[in-house]
Parts: sequence; structure tokens; C-alpha cells
Amino acid sequence: MGYCTKKVYYFDKPGEVNTRDAIRLGAERAQELGINTMIVPSTSGNTARIAHEELKGSSVRLVIVTHVVGFSSPGVWDFDAGLAEELRKEGVTIITGTHVLSGLERAFSSSPKVSGGSRSDAVAEALRRLVAVGAKVAVECTLIAADQGAISVNEEVIALGGTANGVDTVCVIKPSHTQRFFDLQIREIVAMPRDR
Repeated sequence: MGYCTKKVYYFDKPGEVNTRDAIRLGAERAQELGINTMIVPSTSGNTARIAHEELKGSSVRLVIVTHVVGFSSPGVWDFDAGLAEELRKEGVTIITGTHVLSGLERAFSSSPKVSGGSRSDAVAEALRRLVAVGAKVAVECTLIAADQGAISVNEEVIALGGTANGVDTVCVIKPSHTQRFFDLQIREIVAMPRDR
């Protein structure tokens, strides 16, 4: 037989209301596939806290990807520093990286002096519009984690993403580094919002 049957879950609406369910579904799929790493985005630390609670006692290693310092305000890291210290003591990996699918490009595309889209913007927008906002986030966080050396590019990961706050999209991804972007594969979508 050249195919297999897997469950895909669809949330009625996007957003943080799906966070715990998305993490649980990701953990379940990780166990089924023998995947030992889950990548979760977190801006303030709330989603990181929930992911840690849900994965505590499991064999799944948690990698949190946060916004860079200065994302919302110059010189400010949005993530709760006290929580970061607490999570690191619990063995959670926390990395901070520039948005791979925007970063410097956003400075150009949003500047009144220099305008126009870029190829990175096009990739990001295609993922957001054709699949889900969370798929774009999951891909981006996987690239950041690989570039920071927090994950291996030789093993599949469970990568989550969300729409605004929390997480609502769960993917199985074969990672790559940013410079080898087209080697990355979204191998499965485990869960996503149906209405985007």
C-alpha cells in the first residue's frame, strides 16, 4: 500500500482559544511518529508556559522561539524574563531570532522612501493566505531554530504557529536552514483553523 491514513483536525475559528488543544494534538502526533522535539512560538511567554505545562512529564523536548529584542519597542524584549529563567531551569530551550521571512525586508517594504514587496514577503504571504497564518509562523520558527543550532535538520519536528496570540496550527516539518529554504518540507498538517 503506497499511502497511509492520518487524522487532521480543523478548529472552527483561529486564535488562542485553540492553544491547549493544538499543543496536545502536537504531542500526540509526536508520540505516534517518534518525534522528540516540538517548536512553539511565544511572544510574551504565555504560550510557552502553557506548552511547558502540557508537555511536562513527556519525552518531547520543548523549543520556544521568541521575537527579537526591539520587535515592539526599541530595546525591549517582550518575553517575560523571569519566566524565561524559570523555563530554562526546567530544561526548556528558548531562542530569540529575527523573523526569517521578513526581518530586514520589512524595513524596505514598509518604508515610505523605499517600497515594494520582496520574494521573502511573497513566500510569507503565500503561506498565510493559502494554508494558515500559523503555517507561516511554524515554518519561520523552524528555520530560526535550525539556524540557531537548537534543532537538527536531519530529524522531523512538530512545529506550531498561531494567528495573533496562542497557537492554532500544528505541522510536522522536515527542517532546513534559511539559506537552504527550499529543502524544508511541511510533511503533515495535523491541525489548523478552517476559517482564516
